[in-house]
Amino acid sequence: MKIARMTICALMLAAFSAPAAYADLVLPWLEYRTGPYSPSGIPTADGFEDYLTLINERDGGVGGELIRVVKCETGYNTAKGVECYEQTKGEGALVYQPLSTGITYQLIPKVTADQIPLHSMGYGRTAAADGTVFEYVFNFPANYWDGASIAVNHILDLNGGNIEGKKISLVYHNSAYGKEPIRTLEKLAEKHGYTLSLYPVDAPGQEQKSQWLDIRREQPDYVLLWGWGVMNAAAVTEAANIRFPMENFIGVWWSGSENDVLPVGDRAHGYKALALHNVGSDFPLFDDLRKHVIDTGKFAGDGTSVGSVLYNRGMYGALLAVEAIRTAQEIHGVSDITPQMMRDGMEALVITEEKMAELGLPNFGPSFAVSCENHGGPGTGWVSQWDAHNQTWSIISDLITPDKEIIDGLIAEASAQYAEEQNIARRCQ
Repeated sequence: MKIARMTICALMLAAFSAPAAYADLVLPWLEYRTGPYSPSGIPTADGFEDYLTLINERDGGVGGELIRVVKCETGYNTAKGVECYEQTKGEGALVYQPLSTGITYQLIPKVTADQIPLHSMGYGRTAAADGTVFEYVFNFPANYWDGASIAVNHILDLNGGNIEGKKISLVYHNSAYGKEPIRTLEKLAEKHGYTLSLYPVDAPGQEQKSQWLDIRREQPDYVLLWGWGVMNAAAVTEAANIRFPMENFIGVWWSGSENDVLPVGDRAHGYKALALHNVGSDFPLFDDLRKHVIDTGKFAGDGTSVGSVLYNRGMYGALLAVEAIRTAQEIHGVSDITPQMMRDGMEALVITEEKMAELGLPNFGPSFAVSCENHGGPGTGWVSQWDAHNQTWSIISDLITPDKEIIDGLIAEASAQYAEEQNIARRCQ
């Protein structure tokens, strides 16, 4: 009798201590729905979650395996982001998308040691585009240095290819994120003969009057913005206050959402920003989103951000993760993939216009192929412009290719330095 009771107790203890049964495809999301960066974090998270809900509801997951999103609130705080990684990585995480350059920098050695992929789409450590050094880190389809070059190429186009003697100012978030484009802009200044001036803005970035007073005195021809969260609307407001021409004010793709311009009203009309992908909701995929996610009440957030720039950004990141899962399943012949298999899928990912059309997003993003050597994609992007009267973003340029000679040289230099510091042997040889 005593043995029976002990056996029952042991079984009960085992039942309570056993790990919960999880879906096989786990995609963590290190979100920030609170704090000064939440205006940017919320719509991005909504797009990410809604797309994965669509895949589960419409398709039954990927290859018959449902996706489970594991969320952890970071408040855009680097230390909290690292805590969230440690808390969630044991749940079968296939790939992390931190949506923070600071968190990305801290996670690179961790994901490498743990062999879990990290995808910092259009942000993070730019040198991670070199897959020979950064085996588990990807930043396709473009990086910050590409963005800096795209902005300069747009300015070159506006000036007949000659910007010698022009003055360009950079207003940037005083963090690893904001500092990323500086070296590229300096190299491009040497090549094209423009003068570069720098204006750091401390977090969260709401106070920047002194910087814009200096800009008014300097009278640059163009101003570039590397901001995030509330900093962006504050920058556009201050630019309007000094009557800086909005058509000469160009933000990176993280400074070009509706949240960045709507608070400024009509004075934001004409402001420009780079674009990683197309804008709006006029794509067949949104019909499926409305049918399976929005109209059924299964959407994330309050449903108001659907089709906005950052909603599309999160959706695009989720789409690329799903297509990498499909690729990994095909490579390995199994549906229940591991993080290491996910890395193989990301490294073999091929996105064509035909594929994007099949997915319901024709002309939405660039075609590209990832490889062992190239984890960064083509580096191309567009320029978008805000119409304050119709409250819409529009793509106003063709797809712009960055100065790959300069960008590739900088990546090679930075990745070689990192490999030496970390004693990393190059792969893909």
